[in-house]
Amino acid sequence: MTSKAAALELVQLSKVYGNVTAVDAINLKIPAGSYCCLLGPSGCGKTSTLRMIAGHESVSSGDIIVGPRNVTDLPPAQRSTAMMFQSYALFPHLSVLDNVAFALKMRGVDKAERHAEARKLLELVDMQAYAARLPPQLSGGQQQRVALARALITSPQILLLDEPLSALDPFLRLRMRTELKRLQRELGISFIHVTHSQDEAMALADIVVLMNAGKIEQQDSPREIFNHPRTEFTAKFIGGHAVISVDGETYAVRNDRLILKRPGDVLGGPSIAGTVSEVEYQGTYVRVAIAADGGADISAQLSEDQYDRANYRIGEKVIASWDPSQASLLKSSRSSVTVRSPEPAI
Repeated sequence: MTSKAAALELVQLSKVYGNVTAVDAINLKIPAGSYCCLLGPSGCGKTSTLRMIAGHESVSSGDIIVGPRNVTDLPPAQRSTAMMFQSYALFPHLSVLDNVAFALKMRGVDKAERHAEARKLLELVDMQAYAARLPPQLSGGQQQRVALARALITSPQILLLDEPLSALDPFLRLRMRTELKRLQRELGISFIHVTHSQDEAMALADIVVLMNAGKIEQQDSPREIFNHPRTEFTAKFIGGHAVISVDGETYAVRNDRLILKRPGDVLGGPSIAGTVSEVEYQGTYVRVAIAADGGADISAQLSEDQYDRANYRIGEKVIASWDPSQASLLKSSRSSVTVRSPEPAI
């Protein structure tokens, strides 16, 4: 199998179902050879976007550019893309080998040649020993590998993956996540992967595209999007942040950057008072949930040593403070906690 990665560009791309706008004039550029995750809650437009790229949904308006070609009106087989479906969609009556070779059979490739190519791909996904089996005789993880090999046999420039890990148990999901990233690096082609899992997107993606109500909320590297969320939605959906308003401005502060004090302790920055509502041991850290006096809930993430020294208890009054340089200014102040910055010393 030989293929060359292609860049993808979406230009004012929209999808409308009746009176519902599922995708609202989005613009997106994905460099060739990238691993991109379309992330967001159910109904945000990520799957409709993927299906339009694949050619399985018509475009209401806008353009899809793969490499130098406008593929907006081309059928799926002519787009240099391949799609791996969430359900895997394997043919139960065909062997693993014939499932993988099926697309080449439809193109008129002779049996010996298509089987030789299918065996190469089964070896790539470590499934060569199962070539003669039927899909019902395979585990979920094995079926996923077969579906991946089948999608790759047409030598696509862009591989599209629709929630490929959602049907797997947590242990296998972690293993297959590693395998997907390894394959993308080895093949060098672009992967565009739809998921609702923040952890999955952060672990896999070079570029995270967070969608909300049909629009792109933020697109960036996983590290940038976590450390510098630009909107309240991003900070809350990605998780790990407290969203707090200070003097009319809304900020996101990472939970592990919040500093907990007791009333009367010296504070070094803006702060908010509250009551400890829950303490959860998470192995590598302790989560201290706080019902803020402003009515919202925030959480602080403490190391075991920090927690053991302070020994906060449910029902105890605490003060959460932070270094202003560690806070990200957000565009929206909806559903946030309002506090005041400390008065200057006189």
